Parts: sequence; structure tokens; C-alpha cells
Amino acid sequence: MTGVVVDVGDGATYVVPVADGYVIGSSIKSIPIAGKDVTLFVQQLMRERGENVPPEDSFEVARKVKETHCYTCSDIVKEYNKHDKEPSKYIKQWRGIKPKTGAPYSCDIGYERFLGPEVFFNPEIYSTDFTTPLPAVIDKCIQSAPIDTRRALYKNIVLSGGSTMFKDFHRRLQRDIKKIVDARVLASEARLGGEIKSQPVEVNVVSHPIQRFAVWFGGSVLASTPEFFAIRASDGNALLVQPLRLQTHILMFSWLHVLHT
Repeated sequence: MTGVVVDVGDGATYVVPVADGYVIGSSIKSIPIAGKDVTLFVQQLMRERGENVPPEDSFEVARKVKETHCYTCSDIVKEYNKHDKEPSKYIKQWRGIKPKTGAPYSCDIGYERFLGPEVFFNPEIYSTDFTTPLPAVIDKCIQSAPIDTRRALYKNIVLSGGSTMFKDFHRRLQRDIKKIVDARVLASEARLGGEIKSQPVEVNVVSHPIQRFAVWFGGSVLASTPEFFAIRASDGNALLVQPLRLQTHILMFSWLHVLHT
């Protein structure tokens, strides 16, 4: 069983390649952009626009906006134009109650609907600290794996985590990874003068109903196996040594669980 688990958590995103049921530890990648960053970016956009949201409630409102109204777009420029031409169709209203006074309030939800998830594909719009898009990180992860596993890894990219649930997230991710792979193939053929044609590389990002809770399912499966007792953290010292190893096993088992459901 071979594939890649892309786990987007609250504080970090992990890309874990699995070949024949074994985690390729040297190829694991992680990035500091995850679900909380999407929430903070939505909060920042609404604050900069001057929306009438109580400061003490702004983070929670941003989180709920992210979960209920955000989606992934295929072209950010076209999406801006769509919102500008038909604002009544795309701009949503958020209504809430001020925690301190109990007074009702409302605000508009506009560009942040698609700009929030865009931090995974164009992270520079959110922060200059990390600017590598998630598709490029996944491609780098697979390219660092053994060459005989790469086609199978591209063919089975499995999503995990609530922040992978945005509408069309898997389609955008698949398209962008495919662009990177096809560009590499064309560049390779050009270097050879077009004498040798490469076989197309199939890229498939798997979206599944339980991806929001995939790690929980994987952890429950892992905890029910005899192998769990060999990697569990039993005291304070072990907690410092084994968290990443434990996490990679949980991610691997979440991927295996998806394949068997």
C-alpha cells in the first residue's frame, strides 16, 4: 500500500509518504501553515475592512466564517472579478450577538471567502516567513522518495484534517501538483531534444467523507493493535523522544483506514 498523507491540522501541516505500508521517514515534510492561519487571515481581512465585529469575538467569528463560508477558487483574479460584478450573489451576511452587551450586529463576508484557503496555494499573501505553496511541498516530498515509488505516490495523495474540507480543495491541489509534474516532464523531454517521450504521470488527490476525522480514526485503529504498545509514550521522558514517530504512525494508519472503508 503506497500513497501520501497530507494532514492539515490546526497548527501545522504534515506530508507523509507511505510505501508498501512503511513510512518513508526521511521524506516527511512539514510546513507552518495550517487551519489556525486560515482563521487568523480571515480575521485580519475582516478587521482591515472595518467590519463591525466585537474585538473579543473576532477570532471565533473568523473561525465560523472559515468553516461555513470559505471555499477554494481556481483563479484568484477571476474570483475577484466575479465578486465585483455580482456582489449580491457572492457577498454573504454574518449576524451575531455582542458578548458583553447582548446587542445584535451584522457584517459582510466578501473576499475572505476565497482568500482564506488561498494561503495554502499562495502563502505570500498571508506571511513572508514561509512562501512555498502546499503543492510544491507535496511534490518535493515525493521527489525525495525512492524513485521506484514516486508514480504510486503521485497516484494516491490522501487528505486528512478539517482544513482540507473546503469546497474544491482537492481539485485545486490536484491541478497544481499536476502542473508541476507536467512542467518537469516537458523540461526533461526538451533536454533530450524530444527524442524520448516520457509516460504521463497520473496525479490523483483522494477526497473522502471521513477526512475531517481521519487522524482520529487512524489513532483508534493504531491504539487497537499490539504494535501500539511498542511506540506509546509511557512517561515524561518518552514524550520528548517519540511524538513525531507516534504521529507518523497515526497518519499512516489513518491512510490505511481510508483505503479499507
